[in-house]
Amino acid sequence: MKNTKILSETINVMQSHVSVRKYSAEPIPKEHLVEILQSGQGAASSNFVQAYSIVHVTDKEKKDEIAELAQNKHISDVADFFLFCADLKRLEVAGKKRGIVIEHDNLENFMVAIIDTSLIAQNVITAAESLGYGGCYIGGVRNNPDLISKLVDLPDKVFPLFGLCLGVPTEKNEVKPRLPLDAIVHENQYDEEKYEWLLDEYDQTMKTYYQQRSSNSKQTTWTESVADFMKSKRRMHMREFVEIKDFHLK
Repeated sequence: MKNTKILSETINVMQSHVSVRKYSAEPIPKEHLVEILQSGQGAASSNFVQAYSIVHVTDKEKKDEIAELAQNKHISDVADFFLFCADLKRLEVAGKKRGIVIEHDNLENFMVAIIDTSLIAQNVITAAESLGYGGCYIGGVRNNPDLISKLVDLPDKVFPLFGLCLGVPTEKNEVKPRLPLDAIVHENQYDEEKYEWLLDEYDQTMKTYYQQRSSNSKQTTWTESVADFMKSKRRMHMREFVEIKDFHLK
């Protein structure tokens, strides 16, 4: 469980993160959005390429259509929805200005775009939560990435990674206990043997959490839920989709 002694307000915000799925109809004021997004830009970027773009979807019809394509009704309910996209199109334009054809479709640059986009998104939600807002990432946009891309006019070399609902929360769940640090931190060398007992202990922690939380209580453990999640191949259309977007991952 989280240590009750907080060293800074930033640490408190980060350790208190929960996914919010119920919001008021009140939009986030523009001046707050500017600060939140500029804080997002403070994230590190590989070689400062800044290989990301964010589409702020405010049109109700578009939000409703994305909600249907992503199979997630929360997109319709929230006032502010953001589509986070890995973007090498802007770098292509930069290259053309210098008479250079960029290497956009090799695996390393593909990974750079994904990492850059993920880092800015994490900064965005942390900044938003520091102002009292809440959010939830929507991986469901990858259920129909081609149609969603067309809906918001994403060109080649740009593809949606995930969405982010952001707004004024009307309900919050309890913070989920994370894996103990010993399970994720290895000193000098990787130690897989410790998982045998660490995961048993963590299963008991999560079983208690799921039973006692104020909403959607259930009887399960962490290893049961993740094993069930990982037993099937998911979104097999993504390889074909990124190739359509001109990423051949050489």
